[in-house]
Amino acid sequence: MSRSLKISSLWILTFSLILAACSFPAFDESSTATPTDSPADIEPAFVKTATPSPRASRTLNICLGHEPNTLYINDNPNPAALSVLEAIYDGPLDSRNYDYQPIILQKVPSLADGDALIESVAVEEGDWVIDAEGNRVELVQSKRVYPSGCKDSSCIATYKKDLSLRMDQMVVNFSFLPNLRWADGTPITSDDSVYAYNLALDSKNPAKEYLLERTASYETVDDLTTSWRGLPGYRDNSYAANFWQPLPYHAWGEFSATELVDADVAARYPLGWGAYLVDEWLPAERITLIKNPLYHRAGEGLPKIDIINFLFIPDPDIAITALLEGECDLLDSSIPLENHVALLQQFDLAGKIKFYAAEKMSLESLHIGINPATYDDGIVSGNDRPRFFSDPRTRQALALCLDRQEVATTVLHGLVTVPDSYIPNAHPLYTPNLNLYAFSPNEGASLLSETGWKDLDNDPATPRTSHNVQNVPAGIKLELDYVTTTSIQRRQASEIFAVSLRECGIGVNLHYLPPAEFYAPGPEGILFGRDFDLAQFGMGSESLVPQCDWFNTDSIPNAANDWFGANLSGFSNKDYDQACAKASFTLSDELDFERNYQETLRLYAETLPTISLYPYLNIAASRVDLCGFELDPSAATSLWLIGELNYGNCGE
Repeated sequence: MSRSLKISSLWILTFSLILAACSFPAFDESSTATPTDSPADIEPAFVKTATPSPRASRTLNICLGHEPNTLYINDNPNPAALSVLEAIYDGPLDSRNYDYQPIILQKVPSLADGDALIESVAVEEGDWVIDAEGNRVELVQSKRVYPSGCKDSSCIATYKKDLSLRMDQMVVNFSFLPNLRWADGTPITSDDSVYAYNLALDSKNPAKEYLLERTASYETVDDLTTSWRGLPGYRDNSYAANFWQPLPYHAWGEFSATELVDADVAARYPLGWGAYLVDEWLPAERITLIKNPLYHRAGEGLPKIDIINFLFIPDPDIAITALLEGECDLLDSSIPLENHVALLQQFDLAGKIKFYAAEKMSLESLHIGINPATYDDGIVSGNDRPRFFSDPRTRQALALCLDRQEVATTVLHGLVTVPDSYIPNAHPLYTPNLNLYAFSPNEGASLLSETGWKDLDNDPATPRTSHNVQNVPAGIKLELDYVTTTSIQRRQASEIFAVSLRECGIGVNLHYLPPAEFYAPGPEGILFGRDFDLAQFGMGSESLVPQCDWFNTDSIPNAANDWFGANLSGFSNKDYDQACAKASFTLSDELDFERNYQETLRLYAETLPTISLYPYLNIAASRVDLCGFELDPSAATSLWLIGELNYGNCGE
């Protein structure tokens, strides 16, 4: 069926909820298409040695939003590749419900159990350490550091050449489960993990750059144990994740890090230990995986599916039609389904598919131009934009005048909760003891009047005017430029926000920019050059620990740091900086960890460097009888349970 006919069929179904009476070409496993490389030519013999099953093979077709760019983990795999890699590797640690779960490790290390510890070590001039600002530096005269035992700014030491100094060094030990094997039968040892660490160093893996720079060593303790040491002064509250996923030295050792980027043994047919191994890759069409008979959970009857075909269908309309017609059994969350939620919900209610949605850790936020870059030179001129938002009460009024619940209800179909801080409300560190800003235009308008923004003509439809507003000349109209990208969801949300802001007497001019222009680097770029009134975009992190440093003074992009940093609002607050530094220096299993991070949430809610608007949605859809599939807000991909997927009578 042609692309246009598939889309037409989909919209017929939208209104009738009856499958179109046209035939859709089924996936043909005996397709004669020829791959660019034959696995038999480039792969070890294990690729073709899956143990025959006495029953008929069970096949599952998972549709991805794009073709993987690579399956080599040190070469920036895209979201579709990460989904495939879930089948090839398993763990080593999974993130589930905002917590770490060991998969091929015996346990998650902890201070309480002694497999994580802090040692006091002597440091000398010229040693690499982490300074009091969290930067990797050489220890030289005048550098400020935390001496051993010091946990807050009151005891920071300034290094002098003749000073005898000791600093704290974190040590974390990780132990494999016994009897793990690569899919070719070779035992997995700690040397494979150390090899992976060295490859990451040689590859300059950008996803691991921060941790690599703060790692003193990563070494083998015994066949099943590795030991990570941080640089002196580095206290990592995500230390439990500082384990390098093993890579097969016996299969890859002959290649350099550079050669592995293009080598088929790493980029197309990587050897793993997970539930499946790659059998065939047909470019622009599919990747076929077959069951790994040496999977360490095979004794549990896993995986349940024998063959998985990953099909590449970037168009969501075609993907939904393929699901309804049976070509796809599961639509992976890499397919952009966010503008098709209502349609998928209709099909779910009609019993034609299963629809899945879960909040992500990433939040869409409204960034407020508190301190534009034009003020960095310290010279106030008539060309500088007024500091509309220097008074926190003005920012609080903005929050009260944003109808975030309406966006959550209509644009996001009631599937998300309006966040109260810079983390989702479902995060275990969330506390309800915060300043809350439910939509209240009357309260927002009253607060604007209190700060000096007056409705002189008694017409809320016209912008208010400044009268004794902090840092704003008299007679300035409260008319703001609101910029975001051209995405449909952001257009819908920003239009609702503009209407609600105008109810409070705040003038809003909406501007939609192409992503390349919107995210352009500073100083010319509107975001990183800090040249905006209001800017809507998303911020997220894979870390389970909140990123309070996004709003630190040191994170403001400016000329001194080459316009690099997450604090695009230019927010600077001494109390917040101190609270975040204290929280970041607290380890996740120390008594003060929760309290210290909740203090940053409290200060954020009072001072509002940004306004969190809504969480992103993780969306998927499947055939009605699929089981074992589950979305998790903190999981790296939607396929973290791929070995447990099944369909039909799943009890068999």
